[in-house]
Amino acid sequence: MKKIINTKAAPAAIGPYSQGVSFGNLVMTSGQLPLDPTTMAFPEGGVREQTRQSLLNLKAVLEQSGASLDTVLKTTYFLAKMEDFSVFNEVYSEFFGDSGAPARSCIQAGKLPKEALVEIEAIAYIK
Repeated sequence: MKKIINTKAAPAAIGPYSQGVSFGNLVMTSGQLPLDPTTMAFPEGGVREQTRQSLLNLKAVLEQSGASLDTVLKTTYFLAKMEDFSVFNEVYSEFFGDSGAPARSCIQAGKLPKEALVEIEAIAYIK
């Protein structure tokens, strides 16, 4: 059965979508922008700070579903500028490590919502 995932620990949806959806033990998150869930503003700084906030938001949605960063199978991330790839990777590695990390895809987006520098979505499972 399909279940909608919603948590106050991640930013509220800014459109007609859910933060995440689970079906059985499979979890799919919507793209997580780097919005602070309390202020709905981006953290000060650049792609490093925005990547960290997006990953914290992703973690919150996953944990609300019963999944975790450890159970992520695949991520897709969108960068406003491919020049930010190496900085993104540094922060991403802090959350997922270097070995055993999930499969992933990277796309340079023409423009992200609210002029974000990064957006991250995931597919995970609930143990």
